[in-house]
Amino acid sequence: MSGTTRSRVLAALRETEGYLSGQELCERLQISRTAVWKAVQKLTEDGYRIEAVQNKGYRLLSLPETLSAEELESRLKTRWLGKKVYAYETVDSTNNRAKQLAMDGALNGSVVLAEIQTAGKGRRGRSWCSPPGSGIWMSLILKPEFMPECAPMLTLVMAHSVAMGIRETTGLEAFIKWPNDVVVNRKKVCGILTEMSAEVDYIHHIVIGCGINVNIAGFPDEIAQTATSLLNEAGRTFSRAAVAERVLEWFEKDYEIFIKDLDLTGLRDTYNDLLAGRDGMVRVLDPKGEYNGISRGIDARGELLVEQEDKTLRKVYAGEVSVRGIYGYS
Repeated sequence: MSGTTRSRVLAALRETEGYLSGQELCERLQISRTAVWKAVQKLTEDGYRIEAVQNKGYRLLSLPETLSAEELESRLKTRWLGKKVYAYETVDSTNNRAKQLAMDGALNGSVVLAEIQTAGKGRRGRSWCSPPGSGIWMSLILKPEFMPECAPMLTLVMAHSVAMGIRETTGLEAFIKWPNDVVVNRKKVCGILTEMSAEVDYIHHIVIGCGINVNIAGFPDEIAQTATSLLNEAGRTFSRAAVAERVLEWFEKDYEIFIKDLDLTGLRDTYNDLLAGRDGMVRVLDPKGEYNGISRGIDARGELLVEQEDKTLRKVYAGEVSVRGIYGYS
């Protein structure tokens, strides 16, 4: 019994009010009665409450709070992203697993999920806190045809998708801290890490990982002042699958806008509307010397435009940027 078959059965039950007969499931999905029965049995084992009534069929009564391959695949309405979902109980990091899958031939648009990361990775080699069952630890596999120099902009595309997905599913005002964090109430709820395997003029694959703090109630002391979760900010729990679904649906749309021009022209205005600290003070930690200025948003290449005291604009394409009011910078 393939995960894809279970996903299709689950999607059909989710979309149906009342009962759905076994015969109708067979005809709609072009599978056998035995395949339907096996799918229902496995879904029941996984925590789905499915009522079976003779001469009526099957009815989905309730869902577990899970982020399984079946749950995500059954929700997604994307055309190419997430058509194959790899879900694991434990990995070192979803980015590492995604890179290996990409090298082994995983399809463009595949998604990797994990309940637990033992060595979650953040930017600049930092570790990422990944408690089990409470967050979205997810990586996307892309195999694009554009040149390698375009790849870093995908971090910003993903940040836009995460912020919009969070806003839609929770009602919270999520903002982007350039270049790779998403914040709510000035605290971090998501980090993004983009990694690439490429030659000078050819990309083998790109992996974009994101960790979203969904239902985490508490954080280690060393990050408690700068990190938060959707639960902490809204005062209620959320379906991780629902959040992941909307993030992926936004990313498919945003990515297709990006590849039209191979820059952020089509996303720049909405990105800048979501940019934390726009038109406020920032501190740029440049290897050549730290400086302060006013954030004026991003340009079409995703570089942060910082207005200096003499009114000239300086483009920041890499490095650390502190935003006043966020992560203790005041």
